[in-house]
Amino acid sequence: MAVDLTPRQPTKAYGGDGGSYYEWNPAELPMLGVASIGAAKLSLAAGGMSLPSYSDSAKVAYVLQGCTLRSALKPYRFVRSSVVDCMHDAFSSQLLVLLGKGTCGIVLPEASKEKVVAVKEGDALALPFGVQTWWHNTPESATELIILFLGDTSKGHKPGQFTNFQLTGSSGIFTGFSTEFVGRAWDLKEADAAKLVSTQPASGIVKLAAGQKLPEPVPEDRKDMALNCLEAKLDVDIPNGGRVVVLNTVNLPLVKEVGLGADLVRIDAHSMCSPGFSCDSAYQVTYIVRGSGRVQVVGPDGKRVLETRIEGGSLFIVPRFHVVSKIADASGMEWFSIITTPNPIFSHLAGKTSVWKAISPEVLEAAFNTTPEMEKLFRSKRLDSEIFFAPN
Repeated sequence: MAVDLTPRQPTKAYGGDGGSYYEWNPAELPMLGVASIGAAKLSLAAGGMSLPSYSDSAKVAYVLQGCTLRSALKPYRFVRSSVVDCMHDAFSSQLLVLLGKGTCGIVLPEASKEKVVAVKEGDALALPFGVQTWWHNTPESATELIILFLGDTSKGHKPGQFTNFQLTGSSGIFTGFSTEFVGRAWDLKEADAAKLVSTQPASGIVKLAAGQKLPEPVPEDRKDMALNCLEAKLDVDIPNGGRVVVLNTVNLPLVKEVGLGADLVRIDAHSMCSPGFSCDSAYQVTYIVRGSGRVQVVGPDGKRVLETRIEGGSLFIVPRFHVVSKIADASGMEWFSIITTPNPIFSHLAGKTSVWKAISPEVLEAAFNTTPEMEKLFRSKRLDSEIFFAPN
């Protein structure tokens, strides 16, 4: 039976003054359940804090909005820039706007001390099983801190959906233990244990009181924990076409423990991303960060299983071995994807690295049942184009 591949927006699961937690539900996006993939988004207001928790799934987190500088005058276009501590030398033709600041606390399994990592737009973090995290958006932030979570739920409680375990708050795990057990565990009197467990009435997300401070980020804690995809070395850079940064076990070692690969792709106005597929039996989970365009997905027997418009905030999943291609609108398009293998391999069906350039002329003629002249014309095209194709 065919599965609906239509891109979807998330729905709000819970929230309050401090922010909100959104998630994609397998009932609305069935491929989540089929692929055992979870997808969620955390949005923290200024002063908001996501309370310490852990998840039943390994994840990749990507900061969609946070500490960065962005042009406010020019039309949307992808420009590489170096952003250090939210300071930047501005080009005279651009107005640069400070968008916010965030912090992530990470406690790795069996660690004796948390890592406190400053996060900003473009940061990707790999969060293996057992990692406990908290997130915070500073009170002086000019914008929300928004984090996307994509991960493997195959070992989780609900295929296609994350289950998060809160350590504190009204839904914290210690509200389920008796005061006797809590007191014994923490070496507290039962009255003190009961008071400590019950003093946080909120669940999941809070807004800190004015003047309440959290630990400052430690620069050394970023090492091997976060990679900024907007600043990292480009794996692919096609002028007027597009750019790719790939997360793998080399530039973000924890990706190996998570078991997922990921990439950030940015294509320019009206550019095309070559038709291609993951040739190692992986699913592709794609979140459109900004911009808009069109996507087509083709499956077995040459059947087009998806043809639709996509825009910022939507998410869709490409089934195994299906071929996908995208074309950006005038605004260009940017997307963040995970692939369900840590070091993915793709096969492209157009461009200089495509299978058509490797196949011999005689085989190509026979396969297409065409003439030598048409074969030569076909082979002469896209000799200098790789993956992304700028408009003619």
